[in-house]
Amino acid sequence: MFRWYAVNTYSGHENKVKHNLEHRVVSLGQERNVRQIVIPMEQISEIKDGQKIQVERRTMPGYVLVNMDLNDDSWGLVKGTPGITGFVGSQQKPVALSQPEVDRLLNRETAARPRTRAQFSIGESVKVVSGPLSDFTGEISEINEDASKLKVLVSIFGRETPVEVGFDQVKKV
Repeated sequence: MFRWYAVNTYSGHENKVKHNLEHRVVSLGQERNVRQIVIPMEQISEIKDGQKIQVERRTMPGYVLVNMDLNDDSWGLVKGTPGITGFVGSQQKPVALSQPEVDRLLNRETAARPRTRAQFSIGESVKVVSGPLSDFTGEISEINEDASKLKVLVSIFGRETPVEVGFDQVKKV
């Protein structure tokens, strides 16, 4: 029965391990036992120089997911691949991942929207570039990464006033 298993690798070597494992599957004729090898990734929106860019990043550094029929041959194939330190679970009996875990790790959730990572820090000066307060300059007092919003203190009529703006509405000064 085909199940998903998490395999521990050297961190930063996930792509090399995936390539090595795919090569070993073909060269040892194990295509019937190993279906798929995946590095869990997610899309993140970053604001860089006022531009929104999409970046792919590993969700589980140091791990590769393998969809396989676990038997002695397939276990030895995976265990003997260079860069793999072992399966997640006990040494003798790897633990299969549940389907909800696999869906979450492979970003198969419905209505999954890309997360945005802030390129800002508290106390930094920014200029509002869009919205009703465009051309105002202020200092960041709060960062809300979940909502992709900043609280910026701008000077209106000589008073510091907190204003909430989106990451894409400001640029660094």
